[in-house]
Amino acid sequence: MSNPAPLIVIDLQTNMFDGRVEPPIYDAPGIAARTRSLIDWARRSGRKIAFVRHDGPAGDPLAPGEPGWSVWPELGQAKDEPTFSKNVRNAFSNPELGAWVAGQGADEVVLAGAQTDFCIAGTVKGALAEGLAVTVVSDAHSTLDTPDATAAEIIARYNADFTDAGATLVTTKALTEG
Repeated sequence: MSNPAPLIVIDLQTNMFDGRVEPPIYDAPGIAARTRSLIDWARRSGRKIAFVRHDGPAGDPLAPGEPGWSVWPELGQAKDEPTFSKNVRNAFSNPELGAWVAGQGADEVVLAGAQTDFCIAGTVKGALAEGLAVTVVSDAHSTLDTPDATAAEIIARYNADFTDAGATLVTTKALTEG
């Protein structure tokens, strides 16, 4: 029997919320609140939590050391909750994350974060390729509007794609109160 699936919070960095360099992600206050609820649930249920931080190139708002690079402080990351860096969409491109998940004795991960159409999609695909079961918290990932679609439309489309790919979708409320 495997251990409980860890919660992996992807790219919820200061730049996604503060609006200083780029617009905040869609429903930023709601995403932060639901992510805090997921973190509390994970801690209560004895699940491990990891954060993933995107390292952008020099000059990018997410470049290491830039004001927008750090994990959003309002999420309340604990000192013993690791942060794994990446510089491509798939968080599992960092072998340390895969080793950490394996070290938990888990065969499943729970994912939340940003951006839906980039790093969430890439990490869902990467986790499935690693042979992990994937649960995506359907109302705890977000992105930005594009010229072709609103963020809400993109999120809905990708939620359907995640299901088609074999991931399980669940709402924050269903997961934390279930």
